Amino acid sequence: MFHRLRIYCFITFVALCPFIVRADNAVCKDLNSPREFPVINTQKEWQDRANVIRQQILVSAGLWPMPEKTPLHPKLFGRIECDGYSVEKVYLETYPGFYLAGNLYRPLGKAGPFPGILNPHGHWENGRLTDIKEGSIPARCINFAKQGMIAFSYDMVGYNDTHFPESPVTKEFYKIHRNFGTNDPANLLWNISLMGLQTWNSIRALDFLESLPEVDKHRLACTGESGGGTQTFILGAIDDRLAAQAPVVMVSHIMQGGCGCENMPGLRVQFSNMEIAAAAVPRPQIMVACTGDWTKTMLTLEGPAIQHIYDLFKAPDKLRYVRFDFNHNYNQTSREAVYQWFDRWLIDETDTPVTELAYTKESDEDLRVFPDGKLPSNAVSQSQLIQYLVSSHQSALDALTPRDKTGWKRYQNVMTPAWARTLQLNWPGAALNTEIKTVSKTANYTFQTVQIHRETESKPLELLHFIPSKAGAKGRQTLVLLVSPPGKSPYLDEAGSPVGIAQSLLEKNYHVAVLNNSPAIETRDQLSIFFNTYNRTYLQNRVGDIVAACQSLHSINLRQLRIILYGTGHAGLWSLLAAPAANGVVSDLDQLDVNSNQTLIAPELFCPGLRSMDSFTGPLILATPNPLLLHNLSPKFQISKVQSTYDALSAGKSFRAERKQLSEQEILDWFSRIDSSK
Repeated sequence: MFHRLRIYCFITFVALCPFIVRADNAVCKDLNSPREFPVINTQKEWQDRANVIRQQILVSAGLWPMPEKTPLHPKLFGRIECDGYSVEKVYLETYPGFYLAGNLYRPLGKAGPFPGILNPHGHWENGRLTDIKEGSIPARCINFAKQGMIAFSYDMVGYNDTHFPESPVTKEFYKIHRNFGTNDPANLLWNISLMGLQTWNSIRALDFLESLPEVDKHRLACTGESGGGTQTFILGAIDDRLAAQAPVVMVSHIMQGGCGCENMPGLRVQFSNMEIAAAAVPRPQIMVACTGDWTKTMLTLEGPAIQHIYDLFKAPDKLRYVRFDFNHNYNQTSREAVYQWFDRWLIDETDTPVTELAYTKESDEDLRVFPDGKLPSNAVSQSQLIQYLVSSHQSALDALTPRDKTGWKRYQNVMTPAWARTLQLNWPGAALNTEIKTVSKTANYTFQTVQIHRETESKPLELLHFIPSKAGAKGRQTLVLLVSPPGKSPYLDEAGSPVGIAQSLLEKNYHVAVLNNSPAIETRDQLSIFFNTYNRTYLQNRVGDIVAACQSLHSINLRQLRIILYGTGHAGLWSLLAAPAANGVVSDLDQLDVNSNQTLIAPELFCPGLRSMDSFTGPLILATPNPLLLHNLSPKFQISKVQSTYDALSAGKSFRAERKQLSEQEILDWFSRIDSSK
């Protein structure tokens, strides 16, 4: 049952993302691409990287900024008392009108407070109620309770009792499970996904467990298998309340997760499950693997790599990794390894084997929360939940709009990580390896070819830099980085000489730079979660190129150059998104309607999470009070938040917006004005 579902996921992935070469000839990664753990030499290196991993998870999950934690209104009923434990039915409102269901197992005949253990499940046919030789959620929950812990098992979305009112009750759980958020690609513009919803459910499940009066808030833990293992290390990476964790048969350098509930936009472009699991350092963790699946190299690869991080933090005893000779499982042998680990760190600090006690699972009827499929009367539909997520996120962004300098700094603190992680930038990033490859001179300028080498890219980024002969040797000078969808062709003739605006700027003694690279637009389905979890979209690559060019030019010129981005058409929008890396922007926006979802899911403009980082407005607010000229604006392009931010910082004169398209001379006049105001 379990394995058939996994194979189905792999087939689905191959159908959705069949291509392995990007438009710029770089390799396209997928969920099975081998990963290497990065070289980390100090605690600070890992702390910085772990912080970025946490940011990436939350941004990818649509949880940045963190949503309001509305009342859970927990309902507990149907209590059954058994030998050494009790079990109850539970449902919670993780969002208003969205119900997460599960079962709560508590010790009987013991005095608290008790450790609390979350138990997400994998893709078993019967979800949290599965009780077979290969895995049993009731078995571990009953045994946790008998050992003196409180255990809460809860559903994946679509399984058992956690679904929407319109979900068909006759369909297999897995088919209901993988339906959330897939009916409209525009949802990805808000980073609304199945994995994001399940990540939030795990956070709220921990809130519930922590709220129980007999639970010790300092002894919370989580364990799950396969997809539940993914939920375990994801929660461990973002929520420091976990005192211990036990991801089972999921931490691997190869297969990263075959279901949509284990993939969300941008999550693994720069990271792997190994690193995500290591983000919990130095909290206690046991990783359980087996010989019959993708975790088979745990003893020689994944385990030692993560152990190195624990060693850096002088906590070698807080990691254990084991492998058993089985296929994909959370069987008794695997469970007993976890019992021993949790007993050591959560109960009595010993480290001796724990044998699983005999148990009898209650009937499904006694454990099901909504056996007839009927939810509470206020339960929301899938579309209503999505509408709530969008509106609440928009409200949070509106509340952040700066009204003074203090508000602007708050906006920067919250939205800079959203900007960097949404666009998959190496920001602020390590120093780039920049080489000046060729130098030549004419009577009017010096020409340099600059190559920028990035660790994350196989091919260097090439920049053509023109330095006017009359450029002064002293004082800060201005460089205009010209960006266009075709690349250099609008700015250079066939012989490579500047023409048009490039020539005019040089004649006025501005440095001019042009990106030499002009990759073709992506031909694959960038909207597929199995693509954008592992790869940058076309827009993310282009914005990344612009940001890297700015970083490189600042580096080699010791920030003596003021860099102004000049973009047209789609590249005008790319320039807006790169604005925080530059010192100003001129953008011809070609009357593009960026309020339209159809515009934003086009291949050259698609970026998951774009709307949740305040769309094109967000980077411009971050770049305030740098000079900004927008022209050829669509009437639907909203500038009020940008204008109000410039006004709040007493920088209104640095911002200009025109609905008409400005002439070259008008743009040159603008450059002259900002130079005179330096």
